[in-house]
Amino acid sequence: MTAIKHALQRDIFTPNDERLLGIVNVCKAGKKKKNCFLCATVTTERPVQVKVVKVKKSDKGDFYKRQQTWELRDLTEVDAKDASKENPEFDLHFEKVYRWVASSTAEKNSFISCIWKLNQRYLRKKVEFVNVSSQLLEESVPSGESQSVAGGDEDALDDYQELSTREEQDIESMMEMCEYAISNAEAFTEQLSRELHVLDGANIQSIMASEKQVNILMQLLDEALGEVDTIEGKLSSYEEMLQSVKDQMDQISQSNRLIQISNTNNGKLLDEIQFLVNYMDLSKGHIRALQEGDLTSPKGIEACINASEALLQCMNVALRPGHDKLMAVTQQQLLFAELRDTFARRLTNHLNNVFVHQGHDQSSTLSQHTVELTLPKHSPLHRDLLRYAKLMEWLKNTHREKYEGLSRTYVDYMSRLYEREIKEFFEVAKIKMAGTTKEAKGKFGLHGSSGKLTGSTSSLNKLTVQGSNSRRSQSSSLLDMGNMSASDLDVADRTKFDKIFEQVLSELEPLCLAEQDFISKFFKLQQHPTVTPPLAQPETEESDGGMLSRVPAQAEHRYSMSSEKDMVRLMMNKIFQSIETELNSLIALGDKIDSFNSLYMLVKMSHHVWTAENVDPASYLSTTLGNVLVTVKRNFDKCISGQIRQMEEVKISKKSKVGILLFVTGFEEFAELAETIFRNAERRGDLDKAYVKLIRAVFMNVEKVANESQKTPRDVVMMENFHHIFSTLSRLKISCLEAERREAKHKYTDHLQSYVINSLGQPLEKLNHFFEGVEARVAQGVREEEVSYQLAFNKQELRKVIKEYPGKEVKKGLDNLYKKVDKHLCEEESLLQVVWHSMQDEFIRQYKHFEDLIGRCYPGSGITMDFTIQDMLEYFSSIAQSH
Repeated sequence: MTAIKHALQRDIFTPNDERLLGIVNVCKAGKKKKNCFLCATVTTERPVQVKVVKVKKSDKGDFYKRQQTWELRDLTEVDAKDASKENPEFDLHFEKVYRWVASSTAEKNSFISCIWKLNQRYLRKKVEFVNVSSQLLEESVPSGESQSVAGGDEDALDDYQELSTREEQDIESMMEMCEYAISNAEAFTEQLSRELHVLDGANIQSIMASEKQVNILMQLLDEALGEVDTIEGKLSSYEEMLQSVKDQMDQISQSNRLIQISNTNNGKLLDEIQFLVNYMDLSKGHIRALQEGDLTSPKGIEACINASEALLQCMNVALRPGHDKLMAVTQQQLLFAELRDTFARRLTNHLNNVFVHQGHDQSSTLSQHTVELTLPKHSPLHRDLLRYAKLMEWLKNTHREKYEGLSRTYVDYMSRLYEREIKEFFEVAKIKMAGTTKEAKGKFGLHGSSGKLTGSTSSLNKLTVQGSNSRRSQSSSLLDMGNMSASDLDVADRTKFDKIFEQVLSELEPLCLAEQDFISKFFKLQQHPTVTPPLAQPETEESDGGMLSRVPAQAEHRYSMSSEKDMVRLMMNKIFQSIETELNSLIALGDKIDSFNSLYMLVKMSHHVWTAENVDPASYLSTTLGNVLVTVKRNFDKCISGQIRQMEEVKISKKSKVGILLFVTGFEEFAELAETIFRNAERRGDLDKAYVKLIRAVFMNVEKVANESQKTPRDVVMMENFHHIFSTLSRLKISCLEAERREAKHKYTDHLQSYVINSLGQPLEKLNHFFEGVEARVAQGVREEEVSYQLAFNKQELRKVIKEYPGKEVKKGLDNLYKKVDKHLCEEESLLQVVWHSMQDEFIRQYKHFEDLIGRCYPGSGITMDFTIQDMLEYFSSIAQSH
């Protein structure tokens, strides 16, 4: 192996300025054994580069060649496979893992040791050596075979030091003095030996000359040793004395530590005592206020509030562990509990008395308020009770049972008080609506606030259409039958009803809002949801369970979360349980007096519901008025449906002309009234829907009556009534009925034209028939100039027919036509002149048409009518003026 090493150094590494420091004969694991050498080298130039080179013998000769080179700094791990057993296998981890099998374990160990040393000397990087014996990872390499392989050179590497510049200069000067040193090494060696002997002799003489100084030095050393022994003896005595001092200091230190612990404990005890004194001590003034404080005066109430808050703070203080075992703490807690119970009992009794007194005392002022249709104000009571609001909050937090008892007492007495006030208030409102006479009461079935209202009235109840001559008598007959038409009811009565209804709602609204605000503030129910027992709502007034009755004690753990707003609403329902009933009764009375009152009530109720929802959508007032609004809307719809039904039941007289139908004028009055009432109203949509239903029913029933009419022509009935509808809609300008307005105009125009054409066929009847025959012949294909050759339509026949209609006869026929039209038309609509003017235009059109036919079918005959257009204009004008 030494020969191979020298050969590799000479042939491969020396030319590359490299020194071979370690070598191992290896082959790749798991393949055919192709031997190669792994060499550890360093460069001779600085900076030193350490490499691992793979050298392989050439296949063509006995020389070696470099096959692969790795930098040692790229090595990350060396795995020797087994540190305890001899195993020639090892792995080197570069960019990938190379697995090798060495020719012997000794060579492997020597190579790994060389790698470790090179890493320690030049790289100092962290290379992991796995499964490597710790003996190999040392600076010195053990003797043996490994020493012969790499150890000598490694030692030489360790001892090698470069010459300094001065050393190089000395060697060069010496060799210059001995020029023959290179050519005659033996002579150079002998000279160096001689000079060395000279130097050795000089050194010995120098040593012998200094023997005296050495003896003196030895003597001084002996004296120094003696002094050291003396000092050591003194130090020993000092140490013994200090040991006793150390023991005393240890005792003092222990005493100081105990004193410090005692001080610390005393400080903590003082803190605990101060904590209990500061947070669990109630002043005598507070105790006196809780036991016998005045609950009627403002100062006394303020003192009780301060005392109750102080007591609550003392009771709710968070005690530290162990405090509850102290006798003083237990006694204070018992005192606090006794003071709490005593004050809660005093407060409950006082407020119970206030509630009872208030419930009985208000009855004396009811008569004065009911006469003026106003409700008594409870603001003084609320103002007095709100002084106790903080005490109620304290009671709610400390004595839930007594708090709920007070709530039930307040609800019970106030519900009775409000029930009396509201019933008398509504009784007066009903009397003012219906009149104060006994006849009015009997007429509308007023038997107290709970009396039933029977019967129903309507402006269009069972109408019988009569002619214009008998309308006055028919209206009176309707009144005699007990029906009140919209046109017959005094407007002042409706205005009075509207004011009374508005007064009722205006009185109820602040009353409910003030009471709800008071309940929220006094009972502290406006905050967040709290754990409360379920509220039992009694089914009958006789039930004594109460609004806020608690569940049985065995079910207390089943309390459910209930919003405090829900509690307020439930209390309000109990206190004002009669409002909704009384409002419905009042609405029924208003509907009985006049079904059109539902319009007033719908507008007023909608406005108050909208106002209440803006204040609080979930309030009792908003909910109650919303429920009543449903009833009002139902009555309004019933009123509309009743009018439509009565239109369908209309019967017309066979002896008199129809004229303007009563339900047409009824719709006009309804629309005028509704537009006045619903101006700027929130529920305009409901009215628009009602308009559409009514107008469609009017259209349908006008056509029905026109078809059934025997006295008056159908076109006249349609023309007059649709003209009236068109005029009404044009005047009122109802946007949702614009399409119906145009439809009414179209129907009016069509039936006017139809009536004019049908009526004008009679004055020149034979002439009309003659020219109809002429047009028929032309339509059959006869040429116009050949019509005169037809036997029935020759010129003689034409002259004969024209001769039958001289101007005097035509005027007479038009006069009869005028009288007939006047008989057909009614006076109210004033359409006679309109119809007469249309007939004039149509007659002139027919005249021109006849002349045109004569000119085309009888050319050159010279045949003309006995009267001219100017004559016709004079006929129409004189007839109109004469009548």
